Formats: sequence, C-alpha cells, structure tokens
Amino acid sequence: MFRFWLDGSSGVPPYLQLVHQVRQSLLLGYLRAGDRLPTVKEVTVDLAINPNTVVKAYRQLEHEGLTTGRPGQGTFITASPVPPAAEQVPSAATGELRRSLDRWLRDAVAAGLSEETITALIAAARRDAATTAVRAAGPAGAVGERAG
Repeated sequence: MFRFWLDGSSGVPPYLQLVHQVRQSLLLGYLRAGDRLPTVKEVTVDLAINPNTVVKAYRQLEHEGLTTGRPGQGTFITASPVPPAAEQVPSAATGELRRSLDRWLRDAVAAGLSEETITALIAAARRDAATTAVRAAGPAGAVGERAG
C-alpha cells in the first residue's frame, strides 16, 4: 500500500508534499489508475497531522483530475500525468538511471555528506544542466549583446 512521508525541514507545506508525492509516484509508475490512496484517517494517524491537511491535498489532486473520491470507499487514482515527450524514457533506461542514482547516493552517504548537502548538490546539478541545455539550444529570439 502507498504510504506518505513528510520532511519537516523542507519548507514545503505538508499538503503540497502529499500532492507532490502522488504526482511523482504516478510519473514513476508506482501508482496507477485504480489504485486507492490511504484514507484521510490513515494518513492523519500515520503522519500525526491535521485531517484538514490531507483533505486539502486530496482536493488538490481531484481538482487536477488525478484522483476521485468515492464516498465510503476512499480516494482513487483516476489518471496519470503524461510527461513531456522528452521525459518519456523507456523503462529499461529508467531502471538503469535509478540504479546509477542509487549508487551515487550510497557513495555520497559513504563520503559523509549530509542529506541537506546531497539535496543541494542535486539541485545545483539540475540548475547547471538546465543552463547548459539553454545555452546549447541557442538564444531563441535573443537581442544582440549590449555595447559597453
């Protein structure tokens, strides 16, 4: 069964953490149409949070068309977000990338890096990759350089 977790140090509101976890799980194939999410009561007890937080997250997911509530039965996944074409990676490639990331994370922990430092490194690498991709694509509609 799917279980939520919260990161109290992330600065992201708890309801958004729940929403993000469902979106990510759909993208990665951990959740599929028809799967039932834990009940509001189960999440409330498991995470020791206010039921209204879970209700807010579930409403957001329903508003996005990803879930539907069935009275007396629970909240069910109804759709999965379709990743952009560039992100549609064959499952074999996804598996290898995941194994590579797992190895990298084990090495980072073995090197004594904290979770916060690991997160910062990943964020920096993502920014650098995005910047490199933008530069490689060229200046779409860019105006010439300023004379100085």
